Amino acid sequence: MTKRYELNELIRSDNFIDGKWVVSAGGKRFDVTDPATGKVIAQVADSHAADARAATDAAARAFPAWRDTLPKDRAAVLHRWHALMVENADALGRLISLEQGKPFAEGRGEVMYGASYVAWFADEATRIYGDIIPQQQRGKRMSAIKEPIGIVAAITPWNFPLAMIARKIAPALAAGCTVVGKPAEDTPLTALALVMLAHEAGVPAGVLNLISASRDNAVPAVADWLADSRVRKITFTGSTPVGKYLARESAGTLKKLSLELGGNAPFIVFDDADVDAAVTGLLAAKFRNGGQTCVCPNRVYVQSGVYERFADLLTTRVAALKVAPATDPAAQIGPMINARAIDKIARHVDDAVSRGARVLTGGKRLPELGPTYYAPTVLADATPEMQLSCEETFGPVVPLFRFDDEAQAIHAANDTPFGLASYFYSQDVRRIDRVARQLEAGIVGINEGALASEAAPFGGVKESGYGREGSKYGLDDYLSIKYLCQGGLE
Repeated sequence: MTKRYELNELIRSDNFIDGKWVVSAGGKRFDVTDPATGKVIAQVADSHAADARAATDAAARAFPAWRDTLPKDRAAVLHRWHALMVENADALGRLISLEQGKPFAEGRGEVMYGASYVAWFADEATRIYGDIIPQQQRGKRMSAIKEPIGIVAAITPWNFPLAMIARKIAPALAAGCTVVGKPAEDTPLTALALVMLAHEAGVPAGVLNLISASRDNAVPAVADWLADSRVRKITFTGSTPVGKYLARESAGTLKKLSLELGGNAPFIVFDDADVDAAVTGLLAAKFRNGGQTCVCPNRVYVQSGVYERFADLLTTRVAALKVAPATDPAAQIGPMINARAIDKIARHVDDAVSRGARVLTGGKRLPELGPTYYAPTVLADATPEMQLSCEETFGPVVPLFRFDDEAQAIHAANDTPFGLASYFYSQDVRRIDRVARQLEAGIVGINEGALASEAAPFGGVKESGYGREGSKYGLDDYLSIKYLCQGGLE
């Protein structure tokens, strides 16, 4: 029987280390605020290197027993955790809305999405197979087995405060690893609530440890994990510069890394596309979480023959989107996460307009709602010289670029250091095959705007990182392969 919690019962303010809620070593705290109002929700532990080290110590003590726990027993714990997440989906969804700003329907949807990874990897825990290698010499038997890599450090972003940490913790625990983690400073409460439920589900003390830290203290706290040879893997979702820092600073101990980094996703609409479907797909891909996702289309390329029709249909539907606080049941777009985010969006739009872009709808802040709201925006006549062409806007802004032929679209789509997601719409089966193979991205949506699934591998190429999350491939990043050679058998 699972327990259902009220929202206030899920809010935790201390670190979770070795199965206990503990204050930070220095006793300091920092504010977590509601992005819609700026009001303080809670004050959480502001951790330093000493707290990170305490988490690692606990994870190291717990690792041998968890590694040797039967896979079916690890799976049972994860299934109980999944059940608690589902049972408390409403309260968790409200907590996500409160600290991150997304509408409640999206917050609850994120809970179910994150829970799907826990259920998936619970099942995958019992499918960690090795291989018998065909005999090469008489008297020798060769095999390969998979073992948990060790302590995993999980560092997660603010835009999906539950889903991102769930899809890192779940495969780590399924594989037999222990975990130390740090959520983003803007949204630590959801992650702390998730750890609380994991503990209730039966995750043993020390197997899962979480610390919170302010922006000022995040780097020194995480630096302790980067230098500690006991931490064998880093899994991170966030910006490319931070990913490069983690790779560089962890090189001294040659840790394994999974990095899901920045994106600059193209969305291509060919003349032969179903234009109505393309508009619907773009809305789904672009305006989820107010455009604050790493796989949001950032550059929309529309072929000349359908450019005007596509722009008109898109503008009508974007103009109708409801912008409101998460507390409004009708809200479709909530506040942006903080002042830095809203300033970047405004800067990109102002730059585009100064370089010739036309505002078809939006293009302005919404101060009547609050300082962190921006109107959903469509810009026509975008060009490669604009900042939004080469920088990820991370907001509800759609720039429309015009193109004439397929080769031009492919070149423009790939003309970026990033390669996380790409999308295109076409009804020509030969074109679909050509374009899908030529796009330089780890994820490609073909006549589809909603790509995420726990059963599919999620990750990028180029400067969007490496490693995969989800699917049968996602467990491999938490395992090492050991070759066994037994002689003297004849």
